[in-house]
Amino acid sequence: MSGPLSGVSVVEFAGIGPAPFVAMMLADMGARVVRIDRATYDSQDYTANPVLERGRESIALNLKDSQGAAIARDVVNRSDVLVEGFRPQVMERLGLGPDVFAESNPRLVYARITGWGQEGSMAGEVGHDITYTAMTGALHSFGDPDRPPVPPLNLVGDFGGAAMQGAFGIASALFEATRSGRGQVIDANVLDGTNTLLSLIHGLRAVGVWSDERGNNLLDGAAPYYRCYECADGQYVAVGCIERRFFVELLDVMELDPNLVNSHRNRDLWEQTTAVMAERFTQFGRDEWAQRASGRDACLAPVLDFTEAQSHAHAVERAMFVPGVEEPFIHPAPAPRMSRTAPALPTPAVPPGANTRELLRELDYDDESIDQLIQSGIATTTVR
Repeated sequence: MSGPLSGVSVVEFAGIGPAPFVAMMLADMGARVVRIDRATYDSQDYTANPVLERGRESIALNLKDSQGAAIARDVVNRSDVLVEGFRPQVMERLGLGPDVFAESNPRLVYARITGWGQEGSMAGEVGHDITYTAMTGALHSFGDPDRPPVPPLNLVGDFGGAAMQGAFGIASALFEATRSGRGQVIDANVLDGTNTLLSLIHGLRAVGVWSDERGNNLLDGAAPYYRCYECADGQYVAVGCIERRFFVELLDVMELDPNLVNSHRNRDLWEQTTAVMAERFTQFGRDEWAQRASGRDACLAPVLDFTEAQSHAHAVERAMFVPGVEEPFIHPAPAPRMSRTAPALPTPAVPPGANTRELLRELDYDDESIDQLIQSGIATTTVR
């Protein structure tokens, strides 16, 4: 193994939402991640994901059976980190809550990745990214003012809000444990994390320069210099000239009246300037505009689809995507990049139970005992 987390062992309890992304990030940085999968899956509840599930080993157990839960405890007691994304008290009912490991594994960092958090009147309710971000104000801020809010994929809540904060919490707790010798429980959730992501916006609101009205602000598409425009070919460019000097440069690239820069901080001129810029952008295609702006401080970029983004010259030069399991399928490369402890390329995703036998042997089960566990349905295997 290589990477800054080489030598760190993680057990992930399989689920959906942000928790698998936390485990992927830890695996990308060199941690050994063992995923505990269910012994059986309803096909409607599980869809294999060759990117999100990369870098793991898998043991499949029936956690509702006392022996299956006991095996899971053995796995956890040999680990540094536990990651789970269930509703509150689910792990406790399985006999796998944090208190169970307080004495057997006192250095354990126990990460709970949820939507609502561990406490509060809504903590036990179901939901997904759109549910949680609706409650933070974030969802309200995406989209046009005269249309319903537009979900920003699941990037803001699940991954940016909960998963990134969860991974940061785990790294922080691991560092603190090197000093105290003690682990701790991490409550990472979409609401807390998304509220933190909104710190800039809350600060702008506090000083009176952000309106709660959607599509009426500097960063939500109202400003003529911070929005997307349609081009002659039906494709789009994005402009982001927050600084006045960059707006001056963009107007020069577009060969427009330099006096339009007066709209930079004059909201009364935004609508008129937007109309002028929109008309000008329809005179050339997206890629020609990108070429005209190349090398200039105009903050103009072509709006690419996923295929185009993967093959863009800058992405290729930086090796931002790496080979996956099947060609030409590729993965986003691990991030962030490390100068001294660079992680290896991610290992392929494996199906649930792919490593059940090997992992049981690590727990000192002999082949006869393993066969009995599999025959009884306490553990299951999957042919790779």
